[in-house]
Amino acid sequence: MKWMKRILGKIIHAIAVAHRFILSGLVHVIETGVLLAKSFIKGCLLLFSMGGCLVVFLLIGPIGAWIFSHPIILVILVLIVFFPVLGAIFVGYLNDFKEVSTRYLFGLSEYLMRPDMNQRRSYSYHRQAYRTEKAEEARRARERREWQQRMWEERFRRWQGGFGQNTAQGYGAYGASGSAPGNPYVDFKVKYEKSCDALGVPVSADPSRIKLAYRKKAKQFHPDVNKDSGATAKFQEINEAYEFLNEDNIQRYRNLRHG
Repeated sequence: MKWMKRILGKIIHAIAVAHRFILSGLVHVIETGVLLAKSFIKGCLLLFSMGGCLVVFLLIGPIGAWIFSHPIILVILVLIVFFPVLGAIFVGYLNDFKEVSTRYLFGLSEYLMRPDMNQRRSYSYHRQAYRTEKAEEARRARERREWQQRMWEERFRRWQGGFGQNTAQGYGAYGASGSAPGNPYVDFKVKYEKSCDALGVPVSADPSRIKLAYRKKAKQFHPDVNKDSGATAKFQEINEAYEFLNEDNIQRYRNLRHG
């Protein structure tokens, strides 16, 4: 009887590995689709802004007539427009399901293979534990982000107070030549660009592209997957870069560049 449970436990373990791999791949595909849909929408908006009346004329003219005469094309265009929002929502639910179900399957396999060392946990137990961990991690991330923002704001305030209002224009006056050691605008710019380099994205990347790059890098260098000696340090660097590239700092960097 025990050997049958061990075999069943190994089978469930293999199913859990495949289950996690398939769902991770599906999440990656959807996230890539969201990024492509956003790029398509931005391209269309740019075309509208450049073409103006000509684009409108074409849409209400032969091109528009052709689109409306092919319902499938129209449905595809509507889906592309709404896909970034719907895809992001679905990815959130899918990630939660992947994490909880994988924990449950791995826990069940461990219980079957070593019942004397492991306790069987229900699916609802793992779901509640995951929600608690997720809420706690979100709280810690929020606190780190708020502390980081306060730190930068304090540095900017002190710098402006010590050197006058001209520094409020950012690193243009001081950072371009690097002649102002300790300039927080220069420090912020350097840290932002290093964070982008760590994730392999351009400084103009939007939050969705940054998130996609982070997940790809995190999966590549996660210590549970990558056993290289430098993987842990690289994984920590990637996490710190992603945490720094939040929406507040993205907007601040854009303001500094164009200020």
